[in-house]
Amino acid sequence: MTDQAQQAQALPAQRRQAAPGGPAIALELLVHGVGGTTPEAMLTDPHLVQLTGDTVAGTYRRWSDRHAEEEPDRYRGGAVEEAYSWAGLTSGSSMRALWLLLLPFMFANLAHWMRPPAPRTARAQGLYDMAVRLSAVSLTVLLTAAACETALDLTAWQCAGTAGCAAHHSWLGFLSAAHGGWWSQPGRRLALASAVPGGLVAVLWWLSHLTWTSYESQRPAAAGKREDIAPMEMPGFWYGMRLVRRLRMTHVAAGLLTADLALLLPVLDYDRSTGGPLAVPGWILLALLVLLAGGVVTALVTSSRSESEQDDRPDDLAMRALHWASLALLGLTVLYAAWARHGWHSAGRLPGAAGLFAVLCLVQLALVVVLVLAVRLLKGKQQPLPEQRQDITVPGPFRPVPDGDVRFGGPDGPALRGFAGPATAMLGAGLGNLLTAGATVWAAQWLMGKGTLGVTVPGPPLLLVWHSSGVPLLAVLLLPLLATLGVRMVRQKAALKAQVNAAYDVEGDAAATRTAQIAGALAKARLTDAGPVLIGTLAALAFALAAGSVAGALATGRTPSLAAHGDPTVISYAATTLQSVGGWLVGAFVLMLVAVGRAAYKQITTRRTVGVFWDIGTFWPRAAHPFAPPCYAERAVPDLDWRIRTWLDDDPTRRLVVSGHSQGTVLAAAAVWQLDPATRARVALLTYGCPLHRLYSRFFPGFTGPEDLSRLHADAPYWRNLFRITDPIGGPVRVAVPEGAQPVDAPPFVDPLVFDRDQQHPLPVPINAHSDYRADPRFIQERDALLTQL
Repeated sequence: MTDQAQQAQALPAQRRQAAPGGPAIALELLVHGVGGTTPEAMLTDPHLVQLTGDTVAGTYRRWSDRHAEEEPDRYRGGAVEEAYSWAGLTSGSSMRALWLLLLPFMFANLAHWMRPPAPRTARAQGLYDMAVRLSAVSLTVLLTAAACETALDLTAWQCAGTAGCAAHHSWLGFLSAAHGGWWSQPGRRLALASAVPGGLVAVLWWLSHLTWTSYESQRPAAAGKREDIAPMEMPGFWYGMRLVRRLRMTHVAAGLLTADLALLLPVLDYDRSTGGPLAVPGWILLALLVLLAGGVVTALVTSSRSESEQDDRPDDLAMRALHWASLALLGLTVLYAAWARHGWHSAGRLPGAAGLFAVLCLVQLALVVVLVLAVRLLKGKQQPLPEQRQDITVPGPFRPVPDGDVRFGGPDGPALRGFAGPATAMLGAGLGNLLTAGATVWAAQWLMGKGTLGVTVPGPPLLLVWHSSGVPLLAVLLLPLLATLGVRMVRQKAALKAQVNAAYDVEGDAAATRTAQIAGALAKARLTDAGPVLIGTLAALAFALAAGSVAGALATGRTPSLAAHGDPTVISYAATTLQSVGGWLVGAFVLMLVAVGRAAYKQITTRRTVGVFWDIGTFWPRAAHPFAPPCYAERAVPDLDWRIRTWLDDDPTRRLVVSGHSQGTVLAAAAVWQLDPATRARVALLTYGCPLHRLYSRFFPGFTGPEDLSRLHADAPYWRNLFRITDPIGGPVRVAVPEGAQPVDAPPFVDPLVFDRDQQHPLPVPINAHSDYRADPRFIQERDALLTQL
């Protein structure tokens, strides 16, 4: 029987209602986490039938359960297991590893969702969102400007205009000024080179449009308009089609205008200096460019998310024409630059390039300061929350850790005291500056061959050289922090050994190796909670290095190596070394990113390590940057929402448990948030390895904060959370419950189940940490207890 026939046979069974007075059937809808778990592994059966969805994401059952709705007696006291697999949304071809090169865009998008909770009418919220969107578009401008710097300045202006440099690159022969051909005029060389940044913008547009039609176009089940509910419950929260379209057109226009400005400024500078008639059309083009740039800023300020309803409104003519007008202006500028100008020779750096990068960096730093101010204003608008802290003492065999932390899963309260958004925005800006600076400096070093930047050829703008030189310095400054974290983990591991031995009632040197393994797992599980410190330190260093680079470039007017010439030997040698190593170090970092990304698609262990950060970054909709990696939740959450609703609507006596692991718990909670209160009351939530408090509530308090989790539990009271104290990702959710009510967090699972081999466990017992929760003996007990409560 074909798969299509199997599916056709299975689907009608879902819609048949149970016999009157018959037993209600229960469904356990499994949602996997990071790592791309297969449906076969989730259901522990190789013989499956796909009920809904496609090859990217869908629901599966065992072949023997395909007609479960017709045979409710078989599942009395238990549940039919159905797996929702969304692995295809985040995995696939290893070419997807190239998305890692867009990390700055992802950071900018994350910053939007990290704002503190505040009333929707607070003016500071609009200020915060506007600053994030402007910071995001600055990264698009920065990337395009770096492409302009490499193609227009370094290649077409400097190398092609220098006989020695052009002679070392035969492919530049027809552009060489020494060639004397039609293309050798500076304006025509620049016009041809503008195809590189233009092509880059076209590729980004294509990628964004391709993913937009696959992710943002999925329509959620919730309809209507609601403004009196939390953001995650709103009908339009997971439908960002209009906003991403507007942002895409705006960012494309910004990229094209950047390429236009890089091409126009040197040509206009020459025409102005010669006083020829060609200066007039140049000024007209510049005026049009300024006008369109004002349109880009206006569009960004007015392009906000409409979460209260599914926004399908068409854009006005001015919005739809913005990027086409920018493309037309670039075409006119290309014709203007290609006009014959006899006697024009390229020398020095490309006029206008240095100013563009300096202004861009200062704007980014100013926007981070604005974000900090907006957060302070938002924090002032917050209502004091009731005390919701629940001390999760470690029961079972383990006692509190020696340093006095009697709770597991990280501290309460927002990460970095609510300033995680500005810190993440600064990380995006800093990483963008380092990547673009390193790439341009590397390109300059490759083009000039053996020589010194600033001597053999002028090289890129001084600010980029200073940025690139800061990469080795950043690595050196991070070493003390990493060493401190490492020492802390080693000390904690040593302190936990005695407690492990006491918990398992073992002693002696024979158990030392196993004790060290268990204590090491416990120490590593707590290392995750140092994430805010690392992020805050990186952001502070990035801000300091960016500000220092601007100050150094403007104050000295020379590259770091030339600025240190004449200083003591140690300083001079250090400056030269930093400048020489910086570009190559960034290149190695880029290659490492791609290699890690490719390994993540081939090796399950690497995928789980990288996937936890990647899946958090791509969980949230693209609200600030349209070129960020796509949001898989805009497909997965509507899928789950539709499946829950349609299955329960077929029979009012049915019960459903959404059983989520790791990142699947966040998808499950998001889907339950989208349900209407009546349907939500018929759904139980079983979460294990859950990062909702440990990562989401702390970093995204405006959307998944303690108040939001408590409200979710109030509407969906059947919620049980399972965790282990060896889990580096999941933990307790710490949802406040009424006095005497069952807590959401169950006592932690014992891990490992036994210290070592015994009669019941003749083979080595693994430390499961974040994996294999469903294999634990207590799991079925907890699930069945939920079914009984329903």
